Amino acid sequence: MLDVCLLGTAGMVPLKNRWLTSLYVSEGNHAVLIDCGEGTQIALSEAGCRVKNIDVICITHFHQDHIGGLAGVLLMMSNANRTEDVTLIGPPGLIDVVQKLLVCASPSFRLLASETLETDAVSQAGNIEIQPFPVDHVIPCLGYTLTVHRKGKFDPDKAKKLGIPLNAWSILQRGESVKIDDQIIHPEQVIGPPRKGLKVLYSTDTRPADSIIQAGKNADLMILEGNYASDQDIEKAKKWKHMTFSEAAGLAKKAEAKELWLTHFSQSIICPEEFQENAVSVFPNTIIGRDGMQKTLKFEN
Repeated sequence: MLDVCLLGTAGMVPLKNRWLTSLYVSEGNHAVLIDCGEGTQIALSEAGCRVKNIDVICITHFHQDHIGGLAGVLLMMSNANRTEDVTLIGPPGLIDVVQKLLVCASPSFRLLASETLETDAVSQAGNIEIQPFPVDHVIPCLGYTLTVHRKGKFDPDKAKKLGIPLNAWSILQRGESVKIDDQIIHPEQVIGPPRKGLKVLYSTDTRPADSIIQAGKNADLMILEGNYASDQDIEKAKKWKHMTFSEAAGLAKKAEAKELWLTHFSQSIICPEEFQENAVSVFPNTIIGRDGMQKTLKFEN
């Protein structure tokens, strides 16, 4: 399973009822935080997220509404008695930015910073695989996919026919070979092909990009910015490298995603729900994000 919590939905500035866009995803005792603008500490507390479990913090880019709360989040994690290393991922320049932020934060754990604009820079948080990909903003910017892979199904009938004792089944299920008499039994002899896992894509502050479609192919959930509600604002969107509701919906449709959440709303959009049809008309399973919105994604049977 993957537990997903959209901490905030505001772009540029936090509002009275809208924290800045940030995402918390957890699986078991491991969690990933994507972006942390000012106020993210409060959003985490209000949503009941366990900050001690955050293994990886992903930064999309270095605009203040996406990184301005990092020092506070690190201190919050220290106060929660986090001692294990924490990995930071972001575009080139991350190390310099973090060093400056650490002037006002001295966490109780090591920070391991990883700068990248490449899709092959894969990291792990427990069973969650984190893969960045470049998008199209006014400064270098990344989107992220969070994936939990699922092994094939163990076939007990095959195991019995091969004479494998019950106490060896768990070893094969872990992906290890076992020796039965003079015969080596490999996992693939009793385990089927990998089954469909779970995938979440998160991308804000960008124009529509092929990289988003490719990374989000068949995603269970895409979370994309809807900085502008109407296509009447398309010229503004092009100038500032953002997207409209319908453009984000178009990406979800092309990626054949199951569900789309819109976030990162301009402060000029008082009630995003009033414009939901702009996205639903393109991709029917579109939901207007709200602060603290949560969902548990489960494997298909």
